[in-house]
Amino acid sequence: MSIEDLNTFLRQLPKGSARPRPESTWHEQVKGRLTLGERAADRLRNGMGSWAFVGGFVLFMAVWWILNSSRTTAWDPYPFILLNLFLSMLAGLQGAILLIAAKRQDAISAALAQHDFDTNVAARVDIEALLEINRRQLEMIAELQGIARTLVPAQTGAGAAGADAQDVATEVAAAKDSARAAETQAEVRAETQVQAAVRTEAQGEEPDASPER
Repeated sequence: MSIEDLNTFLRQLPKGSARPRPESTWHEQVKGRLTLGERAADRLRNGMGSWAFVGGFVLFMAVWWILNSSRTTAWDPYPFILLNLFLSMLAGLQGAILLIAAKRQDAISAALAQHDFDTNVAARVDIEALLEINRRQLEMIAELQGIARTLVPAQTGAGAAGADAQDVATEVAAAKDSARAAETQAEVRAETQVQAAVRTEAQGEEPDASPER
């Protein structure tokens, strides 16, 4: 590899990662774009999917039954037709609200999947750049090995020259092993950084999302 080829290769190297770290997480970016209906659907879904709602609703029906069991305070005597009407309306509204919340979850899943795909593509670009750097390093080491063999005179019976040549070959082999180890460490470090970036960007829960999501 000539000096001109090396300089050209160095100029073509990327200045940084193909996907720089964003200033905020995906959930923080989406939070400001939620409509009023989406926020309401998330809050209602979170509320109706909690034990507090279940306990409160059971308590409400118990109070309704106790008050309407007395002849003096009964406004909806047994079999509680008015209460059944309220329960039917609540069931209908609850089903619609859950459908809206499910659509929101589908949109979130699709957006997160696209985000992961973009991150993986950027990681592939970075890893390919590291592999190309390592390949160029191995080529340079091979050229240095050839130059070292040329400079060391091949003298028959010259033990000192043979020892020097053997030392040079040993050093070149050690340099190759070091380059391969550096390549492996660079690949592992790049993959670890990408996985850490993905976890950091996706760890923020949706502000109005349920903890069980």
